[in-house]
Amino acid sequence: MEVKTSLLDNMIGVGDMVLLEPLSEDSFLENLKNRFDHNEIYTYIGSVVISMNPYRSLPIYTPDKVEEYRNRNFYELSPHVYALADEAYRSLRDQDKDQCILITGESGAGKTEASKLVMSYVAAVCGKGQEVNKVKEQLLQSNPVLEAFGNAKTVRNDNSSRFGKYMDIEFDFKGDPLGGVVSNYLLEKSRVVKQPRGERNFHIFYQLLSGASDDTLKKLKLDRDFSKYNYLSLDSAAVSGLDDAANFRTVRNAMQIVGFMTDEVQSVLELVAAVLKLGNIEFKPESRCNGMDESRVKDKNDLKEMCELLGIEQAVLERAFSYRTVEAKMEKVSTTLNVSQAYYARDALAKNLYSRLFSWLVTRINESIRAGTKARHKVMGVLDIYGFEIFEDNSFEQFIINYCNEKLQQIFIELTLREEQEEYVREGIEWTNIEYFNNAVICDLIENNQNGILAMLDEECLRPGTVTDETFLDKLNTVCAEHQHFESRLSKNSKFLNDHSLPHTCFRIQHYAGKVLYRAEGFVDKNNDLLYRDLSQAMYKANHSLIKQLFPEGSPSKVNLKRPPTAGFQFKASVGTLMRNLQTKNPNYIRCVKPNDKKAAHIFTESLVRHQVHYLGLMENVRVRRAGYAFRQPYEPCLERYKMLCKKTWPHWRGPAREGVEVLMEDLQVPAEEFSYGRSKIFIRNPRTLFFLEERRRQCLQDLATLIQKIYRGWKCRSHFLLLKKSQIVVAAWYRRYAQQKKYQKIKSATTVVQSYTRGWQARKLLRELKYQKRCEEAVTTIAAYWHGTQARMELRRLKQDVRNKHAVTVIWAFWQGTKARRELRRLKEEARRKHAVAVIWAYWQGLKVRREYRKFFRANAGKKIYDFTIQRIMQKYFLGLKSNMPSMSPTDKNWPDRPYLFLDGVHTELRRIFHHWRCKKYRSQFTEEKKAVYEEKLEASELFKDKKALYPSSVSQPFKGDYLEISKNPKYQKLNSSVDEKVLLADVVNKINRANGKGSARLFLLTKKSVVLADHKTGQIKASVPLPELASVSVSSQTDGFFALKLKEGSASAVKGDFLLSSEHLIEIITKLHRIGAKAADREQLNLDISDEFLVQFKQDKVCVKFIQGSPKNGNSASCKRKNNRLLEVSVPTSP
Repeated sequence: MEVKTSLLDNMIGVGDMVLLEPLSEDSFLENLKNRFDHNEIYTYIGSVVISMNPYRSLPIYTPDKVEEYRNRNFYELSPHVYALADEAYRSLRDQDKDQCILITGESGAGKTEASKLVMSYVAAVCGKGQEVNKVKEQLLQSNPVLEAFGNAKTVRNDNSSRFGKYMDIEFDFKGDPLGGVVSNYLLEKSRVVKQPRGERNFHIFYQLLSGASDDTLKKLKLDRDFSKYNYLSLDSAAVSGLDDAANFRTVRNAMQIVGFMTDEVQSVLELVAAVLKLGNIEFKPESRCNGMDESRVKDKNDLKEMCELLGIEQAVLERAFSYRTVEAKMEKVSTTLNVSQAYYARDALAKNLYSRLFSWLVTRINESIRAGTKARHKVMGVLDIYGFEIFEDNSFEQFIINYCNEKLQQIFIELTLREEQEEYVREGIEWTNIEYFNNAVICDLIENNQNGILAMLDEECLRPGTVTDETFLDKLNTVCAEHQHFESRLSKNSKFLNDHSLPHTCFRIQHYAGKVLYRAEGFVDKNNDLLYRDLSQAMYKANHSLIKQLFPEGSPSKVNLKRPPTAGFQFKASVGTLMRNLQTKNPNYIRCVKPNDKKAAHIFTESLVRHQVHYLGLMENVRVRRAGYAFRQPYEPCLERYKMLCKKTWPHWRGPAREGVEVLMEDLQVPAEEFSYGRSKIFIRNPRTLFFLEERRRQCLQDLATLIQKIYRGWKCRSHFLLLKKSQIVVAAWYRRYAQQKKYQKIKSATTVVQSYTRGWQARKLLRELKYQKRCEEAVTTIAAYWHGTQARMELRRLKQDVRNKHAVTVIWAFWQGTKARRELRRLKEEARRKHAVAVIWAYWQGLKVRREYRKFFRANAGKKIYDFTIQRIMQKYFLGLKSNMPSMSPTDKNWPDRPYLFLDGVHTELRRIFHHWRCKKYRSQFTEEKKAVYEEKLEASELFKDKKALYPSSVSQPFKGDYLEISKNPKYQKLNSSVDEKVLLADVVNKINRANGKGSARLFLLTKKSVVLADHKTGQIKASVPLPELASVSVSSQTDGFFALKLKEGSASAVKGDFLLSSEHLIEIITKLHRIGAKAADREQLNLDISDEFLVQFKQDKVCVKFIQGSPKNGNSASCKRKNNRLLEVSVPTSP
């Protein structure tokens, strides 16, 4: 990759606006656009960096880029935010100068990303090590936490910082980070309760609902549906390219890295959930007997859940929303709040709760990242704060923000001029005063302690009597009427009376960046930022670990009758502290500019950029920078860059660099008034002089390039000729070698042929001799072999004759022995046949006698015996087959072997019945007494509800547990258990339905052998005890709901308050046990059970109809009850799948 060696090399446009020629607003914008179109988003104004938001990813932030800008001169490479970060870091590390980086610009200009880039660069170039890496990781991971709680989606920016942030990063003497301190300014807490159209609330609300697990949301009593929360805008809840669920996981991980404990994270999430719940609290008017209106909470469910999250008594907070206590000296006056005042109190509490939570987060982060050692540290501050804001509707927030920017502009001009003056003095250059606009008069108009706008606003807020925005504006018209930067239609100065662009309820201030019209409406309320003392005290009474820390003024021991400081006073003090802090450090500036309002790449809206150039004061910055000398450079790099322009300095200058520059400038005949010599730098007054040097350098470089090309081409041709000459010598040597080799091969081949022929003749001669000798030897051997063969054949014939004679004798003897044996065998066989014939004849005779004797018996009984024998064999075969195919011992197994014969049908059926009864008896013998009782209850439940109630099938597989609360073991219910005399047969949590609104309240349901007991779910206090004899009947529906009514006998002691309408998840078990135990306790056959989708319930003196319908309940899959009128409660039951 090619690396630029200077800011002036290969420039697109002008990299430093100080060098822009001619300088005008149009040329300034044209240069910005030209560089932006070529992806050059950074431009310098001296040491100030202008950053254009590209709205897309560019490959200019890679690790290679970090290394490229590391330890390089500021102007050595093309403009980049890394160059400014490196310059600040090296000044801090090497020169022991505290630094601050001020990042300004409007929303969407890229301030937050610029601060991240600065911090990531510093983290990349500083030291390494386990402890150092941990500190760096904590510093970097603090950003996601603060962004989640302090950033929001606006119409201009999807991740807009809605607070000002200043972070001091502390380093040791080596330049390694030790820790940091974060300061926050003016969180836009009004966004918590209301957002403009097209914008969202703070990110954390959407991240929590999208990314938290179902279990976490259940603990926080939240639902994922954004539409259920009044404080969340729905028109822009989902943002393309923004994954709230993934960001929530990132925030949780970042909080863990920074050092938040698990219980602290949970406490923070509970407070966020409480803010959401707080927005859902609504009020209704209620008239009192004295004719005054007071507010009451409409639906107390959200209030109840919020109080449970924060550990606050519901009654205390509800009273704080309805009454306000005013203390004056020794007197206390309590007044009621109407509906609008109650809503104001609710929103004020939500804003204060979130704002104080954010401040606590900043404090907690500081505790984790603050440096441990107390020795002096080097500090680099990074300021990311709102830019100047000019909207169609500007209010108190814009006034405060623009005041801060006025102070920043003031310190920017002062520090820039001071830096220029110090450099001139350091270099021995004469200092000339620079004409510039001093905005101190505007700052004085706003912050003057006597007649400044903030002072008058505080005075108006503290004044007794009726205080309104109109009285505040009247005061401004009286005090500031003659001020040259203040305009109003109602001022004593009549020059604005005909200005119809200036409404009567507004005033206009001429800021350094332009005129801004402010609407006075809301100034007094926003400056007061009043939270009623009753709400502070209610918050302090909470059992939540974090709430007490956030509302210390609610403590009874710290009662302070003084009004708290106003928002304007607090911000003014914070800005003063910030300015004093910045003045102790060396400033570095990043001015962020937004190219368009569409948040799209490759679009440059000239009017929008021109507006930002105005209010950022960039042209003023360039003019201040160019008022003295436009360009300066140390002597060494200047001489190295331009030495080719003078023959005396080219190619090497042997003397000091300053003398070489003097010789160079004298040789080029540059007018003396165009430059000055400092101690270590040359100062050039006009950019035209610099461009003249650059043009001469380009021409010289072209001449040098031509000379280099000529020398190179000559060297290349000579090298080619020498190479050809050397190649010819090599080729000739190789050819001669080849020719001699060919000649030698021919001679060698001929010699080989002669030698082969000679050797062949000698070999053939020797072969003939060897063959003759071999034939002679073979002839002798053959004659000897024939002789020996004749002798052997004669001996063989003699031996064969002897053998034949001996064999003949043996054969004759064998034939004789065989003849004798055959004769003996025939004799024995004949004798055996005679004996067998006698036995056969005797056997036939005996059989004949027996048949004659028993013939008469056989004919009479043969058929029956054969039949019995056949039947016996069939039954034996049947039983053996049944034994081998016997089914399992499970009573539910319905398998049975097939019947083999039709006549066995009755036996087969009876055996199957006997076997089933036998295995059922074996199965029942394994039961314990408790299990038998459970099965009896299940059997009775089947008789009561099977095919009658749709809920019954789902209860079959659920065992009847009885004591679901473990009341005898749970210490929470020890007092309740001791107050019940009999043994508790069933204990469960049920919902008692309220006739007034159809909502349920949790109750403990206890069933003993004699009574039914209802107790409070939290305290365990017994609310009602009904003897079973006084229980008349029980009514349930035929659907899948868990509602049932306990109807009491008229005239009984328990029937005074009326019947009970309850709901339970274990309805089948409760009714079954009531049916069994109620019959025994009342000495009757059974308890009446009415199964109907519409029945009457007696509530005190009135009867109410409870009607069950199928529908879609609001709360999901469970049934919900709703009051339709005074005589009808309607229960919506989900449709069965």
